[in-house]
Amino acid sequence: MPKIILIEPRPPNLHIFSQFYSPRLGTFILGTLMRGRGWDAEVVIEEWEALDYEALRRADLVGISTITSTAPRAYAIADRLRAQGVKVMLGGPHVTFLTEEAMGHADFVIRGEGEKALPAFANAWEQGLGLENVPNLSYWQEGVMRHNPMQSHVDDLDAIPIPDLTLSKAMSRQVDGKVVIPVQTSRGCPYACSFCSVTGMFGHKFRFRSTANVMNELRRYDSRRHFIFFYDDNFTANAEHTKELLRAMIAAEFKFQWSAQVRASVAKDAELVRLMKKAGCQIVFIGFESLNPQSLKAMKKGQTVAEIARAVKVLRRRRIRIHGMFVFGFDEDDWRTVRRTVRFAKRSRLTSSQFMILTPLPGSDFYNKACEQQRIRFRDWNLYDAHHVVFEPAKLAPLDLQRAQIYCHKKFYSLATTLRKMINFKWVDIAIAHYARKLNRNWLKNNRTYLTVLSLLRPKKKGQLVTVDYREEANLDQVS
Repeated sequence: MPKIILIEPRPPNLHIFSQFYSPRLGTFILGTLMRGRGWDAEVVIEEWEALDYEALRRADLVGISTITSTAPRAYAIADRLRAQGVKVMLGGPHVTFLTEEAMGHADFVIRGEGEKALPAFANAWEQGLGLENVPNLSYWQEGVMRHNPMQSHVDDLDAIPIPDLTLSKAMSRQVDGKVVIPVQTSRGCPYACSFCSVTGMFGHKFRFRSTANVMNELRRYDSRRHFIFFYDDNFTANAEHTKELLRAMIAAEFKFQWSAQVRASVAKDAELVRLMKKAGCQIVFIGFESLNPQSLKAMKKGQTVAEIARAVKVLRRRRIRIHGMFVFGFDEDDWRTVRRTVRFAKRSRLTSSQFMILTPLPGSDFYNKACEQQRIRFRDWNLYDAHHVVFEPAKLAPLDLQRAQIYCHKKFYSLATTLRKMINFKWVDIAIAHYARKLNRNWLKNNRTYLTVLSLLRPKKKGQLVTVDYREEANLDQVS
């Protein structure tokens, strides 16, 4: 029986979800496919368990999933295994868009979705055939790099097996007494946000699993010890399809609670929000992105500040908690944007907020733009985690953009704000604030060298940049 081990490398830095880490589903889906073919399959989540290189050395094939921030770790693992004679395959968004870079560390690279490519590769492997007919595959042939044509996306998501989470021993790990279960009901996105690489990876067309198929998966986890996280980039993308699923969940009287990622536009449909709450939704993750109308327009987000405000009002009325996600660093952003954003987050009484830094991820329009304009200042992929400035902003010096993020987290999770929540008995919010303050302190401690280097960078065109000493709050209030 051939052996395949699929690895998700650990993230390089602390981030807002470090304590609540939830692995991506790609490795589990591919592992389930391979087990169905008769292979011995295993998934290793490095964030939760150490790599056993002796066991890895005995595998016939090791597959490593990569996003941009984990690419250096993926390459390091791959280099060590290949030096020991192990065949290594890389997959994921980063290597899809920077394939030639990845091929310097791998025997094979699968570009894009892997559900068609990996079984075709396994078939060629098992029968000793050539690899020229394996879709989406890049490989070495007599010292020459070959790139097979890309095949269309998987249209019928029901044809993809329900991921077997027991492939990883660590998936029984609990967070606050709950086992978090990732579930995906759709793929693709019709929007064209300039900073996002999702459409490049999964396409503009929405593809959905049937309600019956999703319900079969959810029934596996009908327990209060489970908490479902819907991994969809936009869980409510098709309102009627989502309502059908929600009604089925309500009829099944599931015991678990759940959360999902949605857009602010969810608030336009009162029935949809009502069904979400009745079906057990506890918190939603919303990419508000910015309170600067010019930035929203430039990033092609397709939403307005008014829609953002309405979403908060409607969801809070239904007692659905909100994790708001904001991004700084667009060409239209300055310190006014920073102040306006954190003020909105506080006044809206969001359960939690995440203030991120615009990052030029390979595969996004912004990455292409930043490369063309020669604005990228760091090529260390470890820093591409939305918590480090790696490019030259238009209206803020790099260090000031970094300070903006630090300032907003400090302001939103201040002790004064926490005390107000304590008066209102918002214990969940209080716990999150305590965790966030501790995380910020540790991040600052771990990034002293990076901040020092950032302080040495000088804008190429000082006359076009606005720099502000954020360290005293009064200075921010003086920005007109």
